[in-house]
Amino acid sequence: MISNRIFLSPPHLGEFEQKFVKEAFESNYIAPIGPQVNAFEKEFSKYTGIKHCLALNSGTAAMHLALKEAGVGPGEKVFASSLTFIASVSPAVYLGAELTFIDSDRETWNMDPDLLAEELYSANKQGNLPKAVIPTDLYGQCSDYDRIYEICESYKIPVIIDAAEAMGAYYLRKKNEKIFKLHAGTGAFASIYSFNGNKIITTSGGGMLASDNEDLINRARFLSQQAREPFPYYEHTEIGYNYRMSNVLGALGRGQLKVLKERVQRKKEIYHYYKEKLERTPGIDFMPIAQYGEPNYWLTCILINPEIFGEDRDFVRLSLEKKNIESRPVWKPMHLQPVFQNPGEIHENGAYCKRRYPCKIVGGEVSEDLFYRGLCLPSGTAMLNSDIDRIIEIIHGCGKKVDNDL
Repeated sequence: MISNRIFLSPPHLGEFEQKFVKEAFESNYIAPIGPQVNAFEKEFSKYTGIKHCLALNSGTAAMHLALKEAGVGPGEKVFASSLTFIASVSPAVYLGAELTFIDSDRETWNMDPDLLAEELYSANKQGNLPKAVIPTDLYGQCSDYDRIYEICESYKIPVIIDAAEAMGAYYLRKKNEKIFKLHAGTGAFASIYSFNGNKIITTSGGGMLASDNEDLINRARFLSQQAREPFPYYEHTEIGYNYRMSNVLGALGRGQLKVLKERVQRKKEIYHYYKEKLERTPGIDFMPIAQYGEPNYWLTCILINPEIFGEDRDFVRLSLEKKNIESRPVWKPMHLQPVFQNPGEIHENGAYCKRRYPCKIVGGEVSEDLFYRGLCLPSGTAMLNSDIDRIIEIIHGCGKKVDNDL
């Protein structure tokens, strides 16, 4: 008999969401924008400490508007993390930009600041600096903001933080022997967040654009509502987008935001439960936790060394799938994606790409290794420890027969 499926990171709803959604329905206000969306933006701003927020229908839309407001256009350069989800960089392609992908460092799996500094130095000498840099806060762990901001500030390049996975995470800044906790995305030109169904809080879909720059958010708000001019009839002097969040989804977001601290705490407990049971297993390592931050532990990620463990990442993944358990490889780096490689070639799994978008990779070896060996384990906040025990038992069964209690 196959047990109930364990998903990677399913939604986890509670009582508050129903209350706010009920209010939205009772008011008959279910269209895009509305009082629930307005309240969600204000509450999101208060939670993060970022002054101005704009609720949108996806994190991708938020990234698109942020890049547009940074001046990205055809032929411009954009630097971004290679180890990320494609929505982090596809809006740059929409705008006609050329991408340079920066490899990860092993200490955090996030963008390597040293490689970024080297590439910006080279680009500056060539007179070809990027219009924006996009570091991804991978799996809920902040990038090294202070280093990245300092590097980019010296060239006056805006930083757009892809915090899609990092709601509830913090960057720890040390100043005058004091530690200041800054919410993920703080201090950037703009930051984007995702409320997709698998995120730590969800509105089923949706995203947020946040910035301390009021003019930026006001301009993005205008564009997100079809760039409609303030006339009683529909007047347009430029092309905008249909990007606003609906009032119903705003209600969901308000409810989810109220339990975010509880969700982060449960994600942390899940991570430590896995680690306690697996860290002494030969050939298994965990994603490192940066000393400068407090992650939200969105997904618990491991690296599997097949020579030591006895089997590779895919053997473990398929073994879990046979028992109705979802797991997933870590992100496939952007520089390995067929769409950013040569057109007309057949790639692994039969993928065929008719068109190639210009790109460059700086480094690449680290993110490639993390992809080939990395596995994301089920981390849903409604999971029971008995569910995790079931997963751990299967993983132990895949490896060499060792005494895991030693």
